[in-house]
Amino acid sequence: MTDYGLIIKQAEALAETERDFVPLFSNISALLYESLNNINWAGFYLMDRGSLLLGPFQGKTACIRIEIGKGVCGTAVKENRVLRVEDVHAFPGHIACDAASASEIVLPLHAGGRVAGVLDIDSPEKGRFTERDEEGLGRLVLRLEELTDFSRLRL
Repeated sequence: MTDYGLIIKQAEALAETERDFVPLFSNISALLYESLNNINWAGFYLMDRGSLLLGPFQGKTACIRIEIGKGVCGTAVKENRVLRVEDVHAFPGHIACDAASASEIVLPLHAGGRVAGVLDIDSPEKGRFTERDEEGLGRLVLRLEELTDFSRLRL
């Protein structure tokens, strides 16, 4: 069972040395990739002049830019809510960056009252993400919103 409390403590320790979103999210991606079972991608897409731009991640190569309202990530931004998708192949308009992905969870990140990006995690296992994962990752995202310096982001 994933210890989200420990992941949050590790994220806080990483933020002690650098709060800029690039190095911090690079390490958070690595932390999640190593800490979560049965995932094949963990990372961030960040707002950049009206669309999502690929940010720090761990996993196979990924889509570089995602329009708001497109795919799971773009829909999560448009609706400003967490999306936990049991079967991505059944999600209307799913963008298949990696054909091996079967389920996905996307959590919006906020800065200055606006969506600044998303935390995106994929799994090759259908139904991989539970309510417990959503709650734990939600707590991580809230903490990252407090810890991260988004000042260089082009919202």
